[in-house]
Amino acid sequence: MAADPLLAISPVDGRYQGKVARLSDYFSEAALIRYRLRVEVEYFIALCELPLPQLKAVDASRFAAMRAIYENFSLEDARAVKAIEKITNHDVKAVEYFLKQRFDDLGLSACKEFIHFGLTSQDINNTAIPLSLKEAVGEVYIPAYQAVLEKLEALSDEWKDIPMLARTHGQPASPTRLGKEIAVFATRLREQFDLLNDIPSAAKFGGATGNFNAHAIAYPGVDWKAFGQRFVQEQLGLHHSFPTTQIEHYDHMAALFDGLRRINTILVDLNRDMWAYISMDYFKQRIREGEVGSSAMPHKVNPIDFENSEGNLGIANALFGHLAAKLPISRLQRDLTDSTVLRNIGVPLAHTLIAFEATLKGLGKLLLNRQRLESDLEDNWAVVAEALQTILRREGYPNPYEALKALTRTNARITAATMAEFIDALDIAEAVKAEMRAIRPETYTGI
Repeated sequence: MAADPLLAISPVDGRYQGKVARLSDYFSEAALIRYRLRVEVEYFIALCELPLPQLKAVDASRFAAMRAIYENFSLEDARAVKAIEKITNHDVKAVEYFLKQRFDDLGLSACKEFIHFGLTSQDINNTAIPLSLKEAVGEVYIPAYQAVLEKLEALSDEWKDIPMLARTHGQPASPTRLGKEIAVFATRLREQFDLLNDIPSAAKFGGATGNFNAHAIAYPGVDWKAFGQRFVQEQLGLHHSFPTTQIEHYDHMAALFDGLRRINTILVDLNRDMWAYISMDYFKQRIREGEVGSSAMPHKVNPIDFENSEGNLGIANALFGHLAAKLPISRLQRDLTDSTVLRNIGVPLAHTLIAFEATLKGLGKLLLNRQRLESDLEDNWAVVAEALQTILRREGYPNPYEALKALTRTNARITAATMAEFIDALDIAEAVKAEMRAIRPETYTGI
């Protein structure tokens, strides 16, 4: 069924398959098997380089052929592993048996029992999965995030001098500049991404209950803790968590998911603001030939990209929230609940990528309607009341706030003429009146 997107249960594998296909290399079942094989092979090589006495005879020239097992891993290889799993009913043991078969093919049968030596399945899972997640974030997520950030930065610069009526509580407020409002989102994204970058990609590697029991009993003279740290950090490029139980505690992974969720939340905020600006006619949208906005209303050009993004970000955040809340909790030295949950970490990332692309598409369709922004400012002269009463405060004028409140808080339309009449009637110096007359909604935009 999965071969035809029309039959897929999940839109990630169906409707949106083309948008997220890259993630298959990191989070599919075949990818998980390949990452497990990678850890098993690299661990065996590390034992040879230690060296364990029984592995001294393994020449380093054979390492390339070992690595080729995972580097050239094919879909047929994945099917072979799954066939073994039908017998073992254990996914990691199936990987071990498959690797032993490949060692037989390479003429390495004499040392194949050092595959998975002293390990539990979680030593493989808790290195393979963080490694796949780290590489997916670095190779797929970050470029998509940067594309959105760069677009926002470009728009912020393009619109830096465009005055715009601000709205607090949805009501007219002190004017701002459109570019600055976009810069707010760009800055928020950068700051959260900086925090994200500080989170280590942690992995557990320490035997059945995290204490290197089997390693230490077989080779008590080896500093296994140092070996484990060196293997995880130098050969796999991950952070070695120690001490642990049988499993990685997932605190760092939870922090990553929380960080990704915060970035998504910022984009939800952006999407809703863009939606509102479009509804206010501050933006038109580029029209594509043949597109339909409504099955009933021919005129409609809907902000569907921002809506699509918001919906996908909501699903992603719900899953990120569950992952972050669930994974750090495990009964005693471990239970199995993390195993099935971890198989879903690619799903919120997929929805996030879909959302990023939709936001980027929506931003690319925006057409600035300067006439509407200008008319909105002209229709809301009341917003300069803040400026006038502040100058009057500076000049020691009695009850300036109350004077402007009496003028503007009446539900009557306030115009340039209204403000000019008010200024003319003030008992202040002519120079101050001239200063106040120069203030207009489009120039009262701060710094």
